[in-house]
Amino acid sequence: MGQLHRADVHTPCGTTLEFQNSPICIDELTSREAFYPKLIWILNGKKFKGFRILKSLPDVDDIRLSNYEFCHTDHLKMIRKSDILGTQGKPKTLNFHHPELRAIPLTSHYYSFCWKHPHRVWYQAKFPIIFDLGGHFLYQLKHRKQLSGDYSYLHMIPRKTFVNQYLNVGQ
Repeated sequence: MGQLHRADVHTPCGTTLEFQNSPICIDELTSREAFYPKLIWILNGKKFKGFRILKSLPDVDDIRLSNYEFCHTDHLKMIRKSDILGTQGKPKTLNFHHPELRAIPLTSHYYSFCWKHPHRVWYQAKFPIIFDLGGHFLYQLKHRKQLSGDYSYLHMIPRKTFVNQYLNVGQ
């Protein structure tokens, strides 16, 4: 028997927007992602307890960071990849005042965040996840591949830019 899904919004550019106000199970996420070829999840982040944006990040793809990994903490610190691969004790953490990192500027669009009680199902999504916290900006969940495990961060997008990209196509 075929699946029945009713999308919240089908955009003029062919993308489906799913607005999610409550938790869903992995089976439902997988089913919707299989059903819609181009999907964006928009989560009501105001309902998440313990979710907060922390600090501006440097450009995570900056070539000067290729030999470093972000620490999986609430503090903006890096670890040398060579220290992770080495066997000599605990790797030394470096902040952005350290001489090796001082010249790398922070951005106004990438942010670290804390999510005390994350809904793990969203880390399994194959399509973009956008957090709507209210206000003029939306935040897309992104991941940087690392030896020590993916580093999750937020990419801030002006709400108006997002709306224009997906809802005002051809106007």
